[in-house]
Amino acid sequence: MMTSKFLAASAMVAALAMSMLTAPASAQQQTAPAAQPAPVTRPQPAPAAQVPAAQPAAIAQPAAAGQTAPVAQPAPAVPQAQVAPAPAAAPAPVANEASLTAAAGGDAKSPKSTSTGLHELSPWNMFLNADIIVKAVMLGLAFASLVTWTVFIAKMVELTVAQSKLRGALAKIAESRSLAEAQFALGAKGSVLSSFIAAAMREGRLSAGISSDSGIKERAASSFAEIVRAEARKIRIGMGLLATIGATSPFVGLFGTVWGIMNSFIGISKSQTTNLAVVAPGIAEALLATAIGLVAAIPAVIIYNHFSRVTKVYLELVNRASGAAGRLLSRDLDRTHGSVPHGARAAAAE
Repeated sequence: MMTSKFLAASAMVAALAMSMLTAPASAQQQTAPAAQPAPVTRPQPAPAAQVPAAQPAAIAQPAAAGQTAPVAQPAPAVPQAQVAPAPAAAPAPVANEASLTAAAGGDAKSPKSTSTGLHELSPWNMFLNADIIVKAVMLGLAFASLVTWTVFIAKMVELTVAQSKLRGALAKIAESRSLAEAQFALGAKGSVLSSFIAAAMREGRLSAGISSDSGIKERAASSFAEIVRAEARKIRIGMGLLATIGATSPFVGLFGTVWGIMNSFIGISKSQTTNLAVVAPGIAEALLATAIGLVAAIPAVIIYNHFSRVTKVYLELVNRASGAAGRLLSRDLDRTHGSVPHGARAAAAE
């Protein structure tokens, strides 16, 4: 009996001790709230797991007499909150920005470099940087082109004035009956028709007393032919120069081109490089000589052909004037022989 009472008392004391030890722990667990994890800035943070409050251990009831006291269950451990790892921030695209900046800078510089290259390869700069032989060729061709246009202007004025004067003179003597009337109609104005009339009158005066009309006409025709040839030589002055310029200018320009290309190859051998920036200036200077040669030759050929046609037209007018002067001389001779009596003419023939 005493033994059972002692066991019951010891079990009660043990239960009280256990309840006193677990009571403060349960109180702290109930008062202390679960710590919320700090939210991550950019990504949506995973919600922190709610920490369940620990269930207080059940206080053992005093065991009834004859029963053993149940052992208190330990409190379950508090699970740690799962914190989602924050993703690493994307690095700033430094390389892309740098490449874009470099590309923009290159685009900004490219027009400047292009304009600089075009300015350096202008015709004037190429002429200044050319070899002395190439410069001499260019200057000679430029002078030839100037001569071509000077001859063109001078001959155009000369032919226009000569044709207009000769046509006017032919119109004035159209109704003349003798050389004297024609000379009076023309007046003191100098024209090739005046030269024909003067030659016919001189031949008639020198042949006075000669009854052979054919001899007078033949000598007058010879004088007319000399005047026609002189007028043809006069009107063709400068055309030989045009023909020479048109025929030789391309070859002179080609000589300058060959010389310039030869100097370019010498420069390539000295620099030991085939870079286009080294080769291009010399070749461009050489080709400029050929271009100037063509500029001088093409207009010269065109102008020469034009003047050849115009000269033929003018020489046809000169031949018409020669024929008009010959007809007037023939009329004068017929009038002179008609005024002589028939008997005297027969006696002169005998």
